[in-house]
Amino acid sequence: MALMLSAVLFFAAFGLLLSQFVRQQRRQKQVALRLQGKLSRDKRLDTWLHQLGSSRLAQRLLNLDSESRLLLDRVGWRRQRQRALFAACQFATPLLALGAGIVVEQTSTSDSPTTWLVMPLCAMGLGYLLPKRLLALAAARRQQQIVREVSTFIPLLRVLFESGLAVEQGLRVVSQEARQLLPVLSQELRTILTRVDSGLALAPELEKTAQLLAVDEFSDTCVILQQLLAQGGAAMKSLLALKQLLDDRRLTRMQERVSKMSGKMSMVMMVFLFPALLIVLAGPGFTALAKAMGS
Repeated sequence: MALMLSAVLFFAAFGLLLSQFVRQQRRQKQVALRLQGKLSRDKRLDTWLHQLGSSRLAQRLLNLDSESRLLLDRVGWRRQRQRALFAACQFATPLLALGAGIVVEQTSTSDSPTTWLVMPLCAMGLGYLLPKRLLALAAARRQQQIVREVSTFIPLLRVLFESGLAVEQGLRVVSQEARQLLPVLSQELRTILTRVDSGLALAPELEKTAQLLAVDEFSDTCVILQQLLAQGGAAMKSLLALKQLLDDRRLTRMQERVSKMSGKMSMVMMVFLFPALLIVLAGPGFTALAKAMGS
């Protein structure tokens, strides 16, 4: 069993190295083709995944799960090709996990009559839940990034509004000029402004995006922006108050983290430092006592 596991791990490592080498060669080929004024058409794997994700069974599997669609929207995967890629992963991962479970069951030495059914089914269930859990982690991480970016987004808006720009103009400047400073919010703003350019109103699109992302700080900012659209400059005080409130929340979270970290460090000191201190202080006494008892 140990030899079989070692062989599987060695084969997996060899496969990763080979895939990295193939990817590097492919990138070099694409760069050479682009320098020659040509485009690479070697996208068979991408096309295959897109076809698998666009199949009826994969799309029906994705449509039955409303939580996955909501998580895809929060991650920013709103295009059809991106959704098809996730549907292909969600459809293919249980099958791969089922095959791996069958291989492990065949190589195991268990004589139980129910093992041949339980292990593949458990592997298939884990394979079905794994893409969704990874998607939920990615969505939560993106929400935390939005929370961090809002504290920078509000002062930028105040500077732009005080310089005489309107709400839509200020949002366009932020979406174009703050891509490196605010990568997530600038992407969301570009999506909103694209819909506005197609003829939709700005205020409903801000509200829809705030409900979709489900971030309290961004939702409050969108509410104030809607007030600015309706009332003009009368809501600038609300924007300043929101900035102060967000700073207070951030300071409170940092204080909580510092207090928790101090508690953890005290536990580490008790576990690692106290035995060493006991050895240094009580060691000579114990050695002298042992010599006295030995003599």
